[in-house]
Amino acid sequence: MSFCQRLTHIVGFIAIALLSACSSNDWQVRALPSEAAVSAMLDDEPDLNQLHALSLQELPLVPIPEAVRPCCAFGNAQKVKVGPVPVPFFRYANTLAVESVGPHAFEAGTFSFQKDAPNGQRGTEHNGQMYTLKGGFIDLAHVRDTADNAIALFYRIYPLLGQSQTIKLPDEIGPRVIELKEFDTSSLTPRERWESAAAIAVRLAYFMAEAHEVAQWHGYRSWAPWSETVSAYSPEDLYSNMLGAKIALGLLNNNLAMSKELYNQHMTQWLAATLAWLEPVSIAQTNALFDVIDGYWWDSNQALPSKFMLLKRHYELGDKQSPYLVTKQLAEQHASWQEIKPLYAEDNQAHSLSLSNTVHGIEIDTVATQKLTVADKFKHSFKHIPPALWQNGFTQADFKLISQYNQAQDTIELQRHQQSELPNELANPLEVK
Repeated sequence: MSFCQRLTHIVGFIAIALLSACSSNDWQVRALPSEAAVSAMLDDEPDLNQLHALSLQELPLVPIPEAVRPCCAFGNAQKVKVGPVPVPFFRYANTLAVESVGPHAFEAGTFSFQKDAPNGQRGTEHNGQMYTLKGGFIDLAHVRDTADNAIALFYRIYPLLGQSQTIKLPDEIGPRVIELKEFDTSSLTPRERWESAAAIAVRLAYFMAEAHEVAQWHGYRSWAPWSETVSAYSPEDLYSNMLGAKIALGLLNNNLAMSKELYNQHMTQWLAATLAWLEPVSIAQTNALFDVIDGYWWDSNQALPSKFMLLKRHYELGDKQSPYLVTKQLAEQHASWQEIKPLYAEDNQAHSLSLSNTVHGIEIDTVATQKLTVADKFKHSFKHIPPALWQNGFTQADFKLISQYNQAQDTIELQRHQQSELPNELANPLEVK
């Protein structure tokens, strides 16, 4: 065994130990039946609604994830710079095949090492991007993060449904909280209480993802030396986040997240089934499609973390999201057309997603609000936005308008960037002799 091989084995062993330690913080929730639930259970014809009359005992409290997973910059095999210095002979590959997707790990952050089933082998999440015929490009880190947040929020919302409470969230560009107002739940059946809490939790988790897009644009960094503006409003992000919210809603309403282990295993299976339904393509085809849109959606000539490696951004925030599909017209002009031609044998239709603002007569946005405050160090990044919109804090109702101001600023900055990339005589045509 060579020195390099031995070093690889040692690093791998240490990594496994660290990953195991990172995923050892278990949680579980016990559903305690009420007198009404017991009575219904013992009845000749049980009232299924009353069987949901449960109180939850948390041992311990389900944590709200403190850190997002490292997401993938849009594109494939990007060049990388550390500061002003390019890293030679290195390309950042972030695409994967559906069969390579690993088991889910709640609050994985940077690391994960979990079983995909009770008798399965341990593995890492192996996140990345893949293209699907119905959902376009999917970023698995975004799917998983929103699902985790939804689960954590549900177990705070359900026990106190209808009561006022404040849920503190991890800071990004400043403090942020979720505020829940008091509202009447007396008309809800036990099952409707559960479904209402689930709907509120997944909608708020999705809005956390929208807040993250805004935060990245305004300078938030999970790792201080590395700018994340290249990822802000990436075209696949919010569709992927909403996909995670929808999966979490399915898990919660089927009562499949009562412990960390149970949730991880069912999330693994539901994620795999969801990706299969969206019709994923091979890793080679995903890479070819990234090549097709090079120069249109992203720029392979730019090195990470250059903001304008990303050319196409999605500023249309809101509770309805549609994916971007690579058109046949664009694809058939590319050299890789023969490789991806089979993907266009049928008229592929984008599958849109939405999250309802109402559940059992409750208008969610009137009773549940995410509030953000801008810390001093980030205020300069809001100078192009009217102060009245953000100076005293803002909520999810303001995200879309703030994003429109950011879009206008990006248009200006991109034009300047493109001018600076031109040869002098083209950038300054009036100076040409």
